[in-house]
Order: sequence, then C-alpha cells, then structure tokens
Amino acid sequence: MFETATEFLFIVALPTVLAASVVVGLFALGALFDALEHPAELKARVEGIFRRPPAPPTPPAADHYYKAYWAKP
Repeated sequence: MFETATEFLFIVALPTVLAASVVVGLFALGALFDALEHPAELKARVEGIFRRPPAPPTPPAADHYYKAYWAKP
C-alpha cells in the first residue's frame, strides 16, 4: 500500500506540483517586471485598494425640473 502511494506521488503529484509552481513563478516574475516598468501604476493600484467607493446616486426630488418621458404627468 505504501509503495503504491509513493509511486503515485512521484509519477502524478510531483510533476503536477512542479508544473504549477513554475506557472506561479512565471506569473510572479511578470508582475515584478510590470511593477518595475510602471511604478506610477503600481502606486495607483495600492492607493486604490484603500480608497472609498463612490457614493451611490440619489434619485432627483419630486420638484426637479427634469421629468422622464416615461413618467406619467
């Protein structure tokens, strides 16, 4: 039983983990190069995380000059 689990790990799991780690590493390397090439965009992204979202729009009051064409007069 232990031998079959070991064989499975070396034949299936180990290459899968290695391939996934290479893909993640390449993604991280690309993100690093992008950050080094565009530092202003990186700063804007970090500041954007902590920025408050815009307030939701408020509907116009009943005495507002604009009336929608689909509203009944």
